[in-house]
Amino acid sequence: MINTLTQLQIVRSNMERSLKTVEADPTVERQTEYYLDNIRDIKTVEEFLSDDRIFNYAMTAMGLEDMIYAKAFMRKVLVEGVADSSSFANQLTDTRYAEFAKTFNFEQYGEATMSFERTQQGVVDKYYRQELEVREGEQNEGVRLALYFERKAPDIDSAYDILADRALAETVYTALGLPDEFAMTDIDKQAQYLEERLEVDKFSDADYLSDFLNRFSALYDLENGSQAVVSPTVTLFANNQGVVQMSDDLLTSIQSFKLGGV
Repeated sequence: MINTLTQLQIVRSNMERSLKTVEADPTVERQTEYYLDNIRDIKTVEEFLSDDRIFNYAMTAMGLEDMIYAKAFMRKVLVEGVADSSSFANQLTDTRYAEFAKTFNFEQYGEATMSFERTQQGVVDKYYRQELEVREGEQNEGVRLALYFERKAPDIDSAYDILADRALAETVYTALGLPDEFAMTDIDKQAQYLEERLEVDKFSDADYLSDFLNRFSALYDLENGSQAVVSPTVTLFANNQGVVQMSDDLLTSIQSFKLGGV
Protein backbone atom coordinates (compact mmCIF):
# COMPACT_ATOMS: atom_id res chain seq x y z
CA MET A 1 0.00 0.00 0.00
CA ILE A 2 1.09 3.57 -0.64
CA ASN A 3 -0.59 6.77 0.45
CA THR A 4 -1.97 9.43 -1.87
CA LEU A 5 0.66 12.02 -1.02
CA THR A 6 3.54 9.66 -1.74
CA GLN A 7 2.06 8.46 -5.01
CA LEU A 8 1.33 12.01 -6.15
CA GLN A 9 4.83 13.23 -5.29
CA ILE A 10 6.46 10.41 -7.24
CA VAL A 11 4.36 11.05 -10.35
CA ARG A 12 4.78 14.84 -10.21
CA SER A 13 8.54 14.68 -9.66
CA ASN A 14 8.91 12.35 -12.65
CA MET A 15 6.25 13.89 -14.91
CA GLU A 16 8.24 13.81 -18.14
CA ARG A 17 9.19 10.17 -17.68
CA SER A 18 5.67 9.32 -16.55
CA LEU A 19 4.28 10.73 -19.80
CA LYS A 20 6.92 8.87 -21.80
CA THR A 21 5.71 5.65 -20.20
CA VAL A 22 2.18 6.39 -21.41
CA GLU A 23 3.44 7.33 -24.86
CA ALA A 24 5.30 4.02 -25.19
CA ASP A 25 2.20 1.93 -24.52
CA PRO A 26 1.46 -0.04 -27.76
CA THR A 27 -2.26 0.78 -27.74
CA VAL A 28 -1.64 4.49 -27.15
CA GLU A 29 1.05 4.44 -29.81
CA ARG A 30 -1.31 2.93 -32.42
CA GLN A 31 -4.13 5.34 -31.62
CA THR A 32 -1.79 8.33 -31.76
CA GLU A 33 -0.24 7.24 -35.04
CA TYR A 34 -3.68 6.92 -36.63
CA TYR A 35 -4.72 10.33 -35.32
CA LEU A 36 -1.65 12.15 -36.62
CA ASP A 37 -1.73 10.34 -39.97
CA ASN A 38 -5.38 11.19 -40.65
CA ILE A 39 -6.29 14.37 -38.82
CA ARG A 40 -5.15 16.64 -41.67
CA ASP A 41 -7.67 14.99 -44.01
CA ILE A 42 -10.62 16.09 -41.87
CA LYS A 43 -12.23 19.14 -43.48
CA THR A 44 -15.74 19.35 -42.02
CA VAL A 45 -17.60 18.75 -38.78
CA GLU A 46 -19.37 15.77 -40.33
CA GLU A 47 -16.08 14.15 -41.35
CA PHE A 48 -14.78 14.70 -37.84
CA LEU A 49 -17.80 13.08 -36.24
CA SER A 50 -17.92 10.17 -38.69
CA ASP A 51 -14.37 8.96 -38.07
CA ASP A 52 -14.81 7.24 -34.72
CA ARG A 53 -11.10 6.75 -34.05
CA ILE A 54 -10.30 10.41 -34.70
CA PHE A 55 -13.32 11.72 -32.80
CA ASN A 56 -12.86 9.38 -29.82
CA TYR A 57 -9.19 10.31 -29.55
CA ALA A 58 -10.00 14.03 -29.59
CA MET A 59 -12.79 13.68 -27.06
CA THR A 60 -10.57 11.68 -24.72
CA ALA A 61 -7.75 14.21 -25.07
CA MET A 62 -10.10 17.01 -24.07
CA GLY A 63 -11.50 15.13 -21.07
CA LEU A 64 -14.88 14.46 -22.70
CA GLU A 65 -14.65 10.68 -23.15
CA ASP A 66 -17.89 10.24 -21.21
CA MET A 67 -19.69 12.19 -23.96
CA ILE A 68 -18.35 10.28 -26.98
CA TYR A 69 -21.81 8.83 -27.60
CA ALA A 70 -23.46 12.29 -27.78
CA LYS A 71 -22.58 13.21 -31.35
CA ALA A 72 -25.66 15.37 -31.97
CA PHE A 73 -24.79 17.37 -28.86
CA MET A 74 -21.15 17.75 -29.95
CA ARG A 75 -22.21 18.69 -33.48
CA LYS A 76 -24.09 21.67 -32.04
CA VAL A 77 -21.03 22.61 -29.95
CA LEU A 78 -18.80 22.56 -33.03
CA VAL A 79 -21.16 24.16 -35.54
CA GLU A 80 -21.97 27.16 -33.35
CA GLY A 81 -18.37 27.63 -32.15
CA VAL A 82 -17.39 30.19 -29.54
CA ALA A 83 -17.23 33.54 -31.35
CA ASP A 84 -20.78 34.43 -30.32
CA SER A 85 -21.20 34.76 -26.55
CA SER A 86 -24.67 33.25 -26.90
CA SER A 87 -23.44 30.13 -28.72
CA PHE A 88 -24.37 26.73 -27.36
CA ALA A 89 -20.89 25.97 -25.97
CA ASN A 90 -20.61 29.36 -24.30
CA GLN A 91 -23.95 28.88 -22.55
CA LEU A 92 -22.95 25.57 -20.98
CA THR A 93 -21.70 25.68 -17.40
CA ASP A 94 -19.04 23.08 -18.13
CA THR A 95 -16.23 25.01 -19.82
CA ARG A 96 -14.75 21.87 -21.41
CA TYR A 97 -17.19 22.23 -24.31
CA ALA A 98 -16.14 25.79 -25.11
CA GLU A 99 -12.52 24.65 -24.91
CA PHE A 100 -13.28 21.82 -27.34
CA ALA A 101 -15.01 24.21 -29.77
CA LYS A 102 -12.11 26.65 -29.49
CA THR A 103 -9.56 23.93 -30.24
CA PHE A 104 -11.55 22.45 -33.13
CA ASN A 105 -12.83 25.79 -34.36
CA PHE A 106 -14.69 24.84 -37.55
CA GLU A 107 -16.98 27.82 -37.14
CA GLN A 108 -14.05 30.20 -37.66
CA TYR A 109 -11.53 28.25 -39.73
CA GLY A 110 -13.60 25.80 -41.75
CA GLU A 111 -11.51 23.38 -43.82
CA ALA A 112 -8.26 24.71 -42.31
CA THR A 113 -9.28 23.75 -38.74
CA MET A 114 -7.12 20.64 -38.53
CA SER A 115 -4.01 22.29 -39.98
CA PHE A 116 -3.00 23.97 -36.70
CA GLU A 117 -0.51 22.70 -34.14
CA ARG A 118 -3.19 22.78 -31.43
CA THR A 119 -5.33 20.22 -33.30
CA GLN A 120 -2.37 17.99 -34.10
CA GLN A 121 0.48 17.59 -31.58
CA GLY A 122 -1.33 19.81 -29.10
CA VAL A 123 -4.17 17.29 -28.89
CA VAL A 124 -1.70 14.40 -28.69
CA ASP A 125 0.02 15.98 -25.69
CA LYS A 126 -3.35 16.43 -23.99
CA TYR A 127 -4.19 12.80 -24.74
CA TYR A 128 -1.01 11.58 -23.04
CA ARG A 129 -1.74 13.66 -19.95
CA GLN A 130 -5.34 12.44 -19.82
CA GLU A 131 -4.20 8.83 -20.10
CA LEU A 132 -1.71 9.33 -17.29
CA GLU A 133 -4.40 10.77 -15.05
CA VAL A 134 -6.82 7.95 -15.86
CA ARG A 135 -4.21 5.28 -15.14
CA GLU A 136 -3.23 6.83 -11.85
CA GLY A 137 -6.90 7.20 -11.00
CA GLU A 138 -7.47 3.50 -11.50
CA GLN A 139 -5.09 2.96 -8.60
CA ASN A 140 -6.05 5.99 -6.52
CA GLU A 141 -8.79 8.46 -7.40
CA GLY A 142 -7.18 11.05 -5.12
CA VAL A 143 -4.07 11.13 -7.30
CA ARG A 144 -6.19 11.63 -10.41
CA LEU A 145 -8.05 14.52 -8.79
CA ALA A 146 -4.77 16.16 -7.72
CA LEU A 147 -3.16 15.77 -11.14
CA TYR A 148 -6.27 17.19 -12.80
CA PHE A 149 -6.31 20.14 -10.42
CA GLU A 150 -2.64 20.79 -11.15
CA ARG A 151 -3.33 20.83 -14.90
CA LYS A 152 -6.31 23.16 -14.62
CA ALA A 153 -4.87 25.46 -11.92
CA PRO A 154 -3.41 28.10 -14.30
CA ASP A 155 -6.90 28.73 -15.69
CA ILE A 156 -8.61 29.23 -12.31
CA ASP A 157 -9.47 32.90 -11.97
CA SER A 158 -12.27 32.76 -9.41
CA ALA A 159 -14.17 30.47 -7.08
CA TYR A 160 -16.83 30.14 -9.76
CA ASP A 161 -14.30 28.46 -12.05
CA ILE A 162 -13.82 25.84 -9.34
CA LEU A 163 -17.53 25.37 -8.68
CA ALA A 164 -18.26 24.99 -12.41
CA ASP A 165 -15.98 21.95 -12.59
CA ARG A 166 -17.08 18.95 -10.53
CA ALA A 167 -13.57 17.51 -10.16
CA LEU A 168 -12.03 20.84 -9.13
CA ALA A 169 -14.83 21.40 -6.64
CA GLU A 170 -14.42 17.93 -5.14
CA THR A 171 -10.70 18.56 -4.65
CA VAL A 172 -11.31 21.88 -2.90
CA TYR A 173 -14.12 20.48 -0.73
CA THR A 174 -11.75 17.77 0.47
CA ALA A 175 -8.87 20.18 1.07
CA LEU A 176 -11.14 22.39 3.18
CA GLY A 177 -12.78 19.48 4.99
CA LEU A 178 -16.25 20.44 3.75
CA PRO A 179 -19.17 18.00 4.04
CA ASP A 180 -21.13 16.72 1.03
CA GLU A 181 -24.03 18.96 2.02
CA PHE A 182 -21.94 22.05 1.24
CA ALA A 183 -22.36 21.40 -2.49
CA MET A 184 -26.13 21.73 -2.10
CA THR A 185 -26.00 25.28 -0.75
CA ASP A 186 -26.48 28.48 -2.75
CA ILE A 187 -23.77 28.82 -5.41
CA ASP A 188 -22.98 32.44 -4.55
CA LYS A 189 -22.58 31.56 -0.88
CA GLN A 190 -20.29 28.70 -1.83
CA ALA A 191 -18.18 31.05 -3.95
CA GLN A 192 -17.96 33.60 -1.15
CA TYR A 193 -16.89 30.91 1.32
CA LEU A 194 -14.14 29.63 -0.98
CA GLU A 195 -12.89 33.12 -1.77
CA GLU A 196 -12.56 33.80 1.96
CA ARG A 197 -10.56 30.65 2.62
CA LEU A 198 -8.43 30.26 -0.48
CA GLU A 199 -6.10 32.62 -2.28
CA VAL A 200 -7.55 31.66 -5.64
CA ASP A 201 -5.30 34.02 -7.57
CA LYS A 202 -2.25 32.13 -6.26
CA PHE A 203 -3.06 28.75 -7.79
CA SER A 204 -0.73 29.72 -10.63
CA ASP A 205 2.08 29.98 -8.06
CA ALA A 206 3.97 26.67 -7.98
CA ASP A 207 4.71 26.74 -4.25
CA TYR A 208 1.17 27.64 -3.22
CA LEU A 209 -0.25 24.99 -5.54
CA SER A 210 2.15 22.35 -4.23
CA ASP A 211 1.20 23.15 -0.62
CA PHE A 212 -2.48 22.96 -1.54
CA LEU A 213 -2.07 19.58 -3.25
CA ASN A 214 -0.11 18.24 -0.29
CA ARG A 215 -2.91 19.31 2.02
CA PHE A 216 -5.55 17.77 -0.24
CA SER A 217 -3.63 14.48 -0.48
CA ALA A 218 -3.21 14.16 3.27
CA LEU A 219 -6.88 14.97 3.98
CA TYR A 220 -8.04 12.69 1.15
CA ASP A 221 -6.39 9.75 2.89
CA LEU A 222 -7.84 10.77 6.24
CA GLU A 223 -11.30 10.86 4.66
CA ASN A 224 -11.01 7.76 2.49
CA GLY A 225 -8.28 5.70 4.11
CA SER A 226 -4.95 4.95 2.43
CA GLN A 227 -6.15 2.15 0.16
CA ALA A 228 -4.18 2.95 -2.95
CA VAL A 229 -2.58 0.19 -4.98
CA VAL A 230 0.90 1.00 -6.24
CA SER A 231 0.62 1.96 -9.90
CA PRO A 232 3.14 0.78 -12.51
CA THR A 233 4.47 4.32 -12.83
CA VAL A 234 5.02 4.63 -9.10
CA THR A 235 6.57 1.18 -8.90
CA LEU A 236 9.05 2.10 -11.63
CA PHE A 237 10.17 5.36 -10.06
CA ALA A 238 9.94 4.29 -6.42
CA ASN A 239 12.32 1.45 -7.18
CA ASN A 240 14.78 3.99 -8.53
CA GLN A 241 14.53 6.62 -5.84
CA GLY A 242 12.92 5.02 -2.80
CA VAL A 243 9.61 5.77 -1.19
CA VAL A 244 8.86 9.41 -0.46
CA GLN A 245 8.45 9.95 3.27
CA MET A 246 6.30 12.59 4.93
CA SER A 247 8.94 14.68 6.68
CA ASP A 248 8.33 16.90 9.69
CA ASP A 249 8.69 19.94 7.39
CA LEU A 250 6.02 18.58 5.06
CA LEU A 251 3.65 17.82 7.93
CA THR A 252 4.15 21.36 9.20
CA SER A 253 3.49 22.72 5.69
CA ILE A 254 0.24 20.77 5.44
CA GLN A 255 -0.94 21.82 8.87
CA SER A 256 -0.10 25.52 8.41
CA PHE A 257 -1.15 25.90 4.76
CA LYS A 258 -2.34 29.49 4.38
CA LEU A 259 -6.03 29.54 3.65
CA GLY A 260 -6.82 33.14 2.78
CA GLY A 261 -9.10 34.82 5.26
CA VAL A 262 -8.52 32.40 8.14
